[in-house]
Amino acid sequence: MAKIHPSAVVESGAELATDVEIGPFCHIGAGTKLAAGVKILSHAVVVGKTSVGEGTKIFPFASIGHQPQDLKFAGEVSELVIGRRCVIREHVTMNPGTAGGGLLTSVGDDCLFMVGAHVAHDCRIGNQVILVNNATLAGHVVIQDFAILGGLSAVHQFVRIGKHAMIGGMSGVENDVIPYGSVMGNRAYLAGLNLVGLKRRGFDRDAIHDLRAAYRMLFAPEGTLQERLADVAEQYAKSALVMEIVGFIQADSSRAVCQPRVDRGA
Repeated sequence: MAKIHPSAVVESGAELATDVEIGPFCHIGAGTKLAAGVKILSHAVVVGKTSVGEGTKIFPFASIGHQPQDLKFAGEVSELVIGRRCVIREHVTMNPGTAGGGLLTSVGDDCLFMVGAHVAHDCRIGNQVILVNNATLAGHVVIQDFAILGGLSAVHQFVRIGKHAMIGGMSGVENDVIPYGSVMGNRAYLAGLNLVGLKRRGFDRDAIHDLRAAYRMLFAPEGTLQERLADVAEQYAKSALVMEIVGFIQADSSRAVCQPRVDRGA
């Protein structure tokens, strides 16, 4: 049977796997589903139509599944789906979706959400994503696999963050960030590729060389972005990593692509 502390409140209708552990003073709502190996340490709340995947661990004072911070939300039934083996630290908040975003907020597997991180309504988060302390996502944000968001960073609604991207601490991200990109700044600008992350993930030298060359072409001062994008797509058609960037930029988006900062003093 699930191991439930006597002070915890588990509402009728909650679905708990047999080896779930729920610590002191937790509140588990009627619509929740906790898979095998889930641990809720203490003083945490999991409510609404929320599913938590196998082996995920939720730390004290996290608020998971309460209604979205969206004035348009009218009480519609919406979901929050959290993947397997995630670590959700103290004071993290995650909200379900809204009618304007498909009624779903989703989080992939093996993600880490450090103290005070916020995932707003209708976000889509991939696998092995890290949000460092107090990193915050507005609604409808897409974060692809392996991205890292530095502490105190904030991402504007509808922004997309590409695979393996690195967001510097205290950055305000208003525009889409290409896969493998690195951004920083009060209003974030593209500062190059996430070379440290690429090397840590074991990308080979030739792949990184192609990415660097394509990056220089893509953000050169000559021509338009669409012209440069076509040149990169033609020259690096056989590079899967470069073509991921090309496809990311070509995809529909309500936000512009984050660009390198222009040195106006030059």
